[in-house]
Amino acid sequence: MTSARRTTDPAGWTALLCGAFLALCLVGLGIPTKPYFDEIHYLPAARQYLDAAGQYLNPEHPPLGKQLIALGIAGLGETPLGWRIMSALAGTLALFAFGRAMWFATGSRFATLVGGVMLVCAIPLFVNARIAMLDIFMVAFLLAALWQLAAAVREPEHGRWRLAAGGVFIGLCMAAKWNAVPLALLPGVAFLAARALAGRRRLLTSRRGAPVPGITLVEAALWLGLVPLGVYAACYSPAYAMLAQPPQQDLIGLHHQMLALQKSVTQPHPYQSTWLQWLLDTRAIWYLYEPVDGAQRGVLLVGNPVIMWPGLLALIWCAWQGVMRRRWAALAVAILFAVSLGMWIVAAKPIQFYYHYFLPSCFLVAALAMALDALWQSGRRAAALALPLAAIASFAWFYPIVSGAPLAGGDQAFTRWMLLDGWR
Repeated sequence: MTSARRTTDPAGWTALLCGAFLALCLVGLGIPTKPYFDEIHYLPAARQYLDAAGQYLNPEHPPLGKQLIALGIAGLGETPLGWRIMSALAGTLALFAFGRAMWFATGSRFATLVGGVMLVCAIPLFVNARIAMLDIFMVAFLLAALWQLAAAVREPEHGRWRLAAGGVFIGLCMAAKWNAVPLALLPGVAFLAARALAGRRRLLTSRRGAPVPGITLVEAALWLGLVPLGVYAACYSPAYAMLAQPPQQDLIGLHHQMLALQKSVTQPHPYQSTWLQWLLDTRAIWYLYEPVDGAQRGVLLVGNPVIMWPGLLALIWCAWQGVMRRRWAALAVAILFAVSLGMWIVAAKPIQFYYHYFLPSCFLVAALAMALDALWQSGRRAAALALPLAAIASFAWFYPIVSGAPLAGGDQAFTRWMLLDGWR
């Protein structure tokens, strides 16, 4: 963590940004009025929790995200708004948690607020907060976990309950989607490494030293190991207790089935992409492009190049700062990015898509915010503001093609936004 700065906590400004983001998400949230993209898989699975004869559908993914979608339908009815409202709320939570994590990690108002603005303008958060899919819940809960863990390190007097809350959120993010599992392991590993490197004689029972003084390694294992596993397992309870046709296997057997299903996706897809294409922002994916609700509309999941390309340099800078200058927040961001991306490099799942880059892109944005903060703190404020302002302008330019807004020009309307052939 960086040393604390004597600046005012920007929690109010972060909340204001989140309110504006939620309002933006709600504009046209009910369009299209039919399920689109992977909603065709997740909506039927969610409806089962509201059906007296419900069965366990979509078994290849954990159940929490589908249960939350069902909660939205229960509250607002079987409508497009009911399908997607929980995604919009989860996206807002993700943005707020990102801002709080940045504040506790850096102590910088500039990094916190600019990071939040760029997370919105990067595009993946906005697009995924407006569709009933699982990734937004996984990202929201993981960022909430990082918020609590960063706060535990910054304010160790509250470390116990912060670690406990972090453990709960770790369990929830795993129960939303398995993509989070490698990152879920990192907090416990980091706690162990910090205590081991400190050379404590009583490694398991010492309460002294980083990362959270007052907490033993044994207690940390409870909050960061057992609690997440318990929360994760508990999220399967509604599937067994509420559904008329629950999973046929026990929890362990169900996980064998899930793993087999994840590995079974081998059929090539026209929108599949590779991790290198994600890094270079050369391959997008269309969630929607067709005449619907009286107009030609499109929802393109693409990275804002004004953020994605400079962000790669920022990640290198963060790694350098972390290793050479022991800026632990910068190093943590670089490691989180590397692990969240590296999982897809080695994963036994050959068919991958740009939405798998959603989580790594959050850490890329954090790295960019930290790099810009270094410019800001050095007095080069015009340079520090230039990129965020360009990102806002770029997001405004992309908005029609990422929001499902009516497009003029018929079925070729999309071409004006196709800066790269791989986006088509």
